[in-house]
Amino acid sequence: MEYRRFGPTDMTVSVLGFGCWEMGGTYGDVDGSELYAAVNRAVDLGINCFDTAPAYGRGESEIVLGRALGDRRKDVIVVTKCGVGYADRPKGRDSRMVSVFASVEQSLQNLGTDYLDVLLIHWPDVNTPFDETMHALDSLVRQGKVRAVGVSNFTLDQINECEDVRSVDIVQYGLNMFDRRMEQEIFPHCLDQGTGVMVYGPLAFGLLTGAMSADTTFGNNDWRATGGRPGWNVGVFAEEHFQRNLQVVEELKPIAQARGKKMPHLALRWVLSNPAVSVALVGTRTVREVEENVAGLEWALSGADLEQIDAVFQRYGVDTHPEIVIDPDE
Repeated sequence: MEYRRFGPTDMTVSVLGFGCWEMGGTYGDVDGSELYAAVNRAVDLGINCFDTAPAYGRGESEIVLGRALGDRRKDVIVVTKCGVGYADRPKGRDSRMVSVFASVEQSLQNLGTDYLDVLLIHWPDVNTPFDETMHALDSLVRQGKVRAVGVSNFTLDQINECEDVRSVDIVQYGLNMFDRRMEQEIFPHCLDQGTGVMVYGPLAFGLLTGAMSADTTFGNNDWRATGGRPGWNVGVFAEEHFQRNLQVVEELKPIAQARGKKMPHLALRWVLSNPAVSVALVGTRTVREVEENVAGLEWALSGADLEQIDAVFQRYGVDTHPEIVIDPDE
């Protein structure tokens, strides 16, 4: 396993993180017993970062993760979030101090722990002053309930507002070969500030595994069936893009094969080649998937490899750096 410093904290994080969105039940059907086994196999192989959120299945993901870790919780870095899922608030977001405090108490209960390693604001709540939210996060750190804090899916201007009150230790954004928006402003800022960066969707939510085809369909309880929201995943499953994107993946496969690697290994290594990235989160359901992901570490892409990859996207006219509209509904 490879490890990197986790921003300005005293934590060292595995470059491969275990994304727990799938535990919440919005990614198709999952086998609970297999998930437990996958979590423990991940810890065995050196994965020490587990990312969850109350929004993943209304707390179900946190509950499942807490039970799966059991006594091994002390050996890992648990990241959770707060600030979304409130029906009585605009866009369901609420980052008021009182709500942040209440959310943390519920997360601690769900996870069966008395502290969180990292707490992130899941999405910006523009109806609450950011200084109130940041004071709440700082208070939780001083109380010893949280070790480090940060934000997820914030614009650079919003991050700067937050940093006027308190430093942002960790951030989380999407990054994969199809979606490179954060390379423009967010990641350079993080490098300059020494901020830890977690990235989700490095395999483009399954597209870059190379296992999908023109006949691939998604179940009714799988968000990918609707194509997703372009604001946070650039619509890789949208009807107007999906077939083209499958062809892109087919042309990327020989690049991986030339290095003796599989397609997911190429996609993951591409993400980890970005100097701003601390950890890449991969949603995992089974022991086999954990083992295959870990097998794709400890190698590097050459400059020529990166040029070949870029050439494929250019050939198909894929805009990997569209306008940065993280949240198009604001």
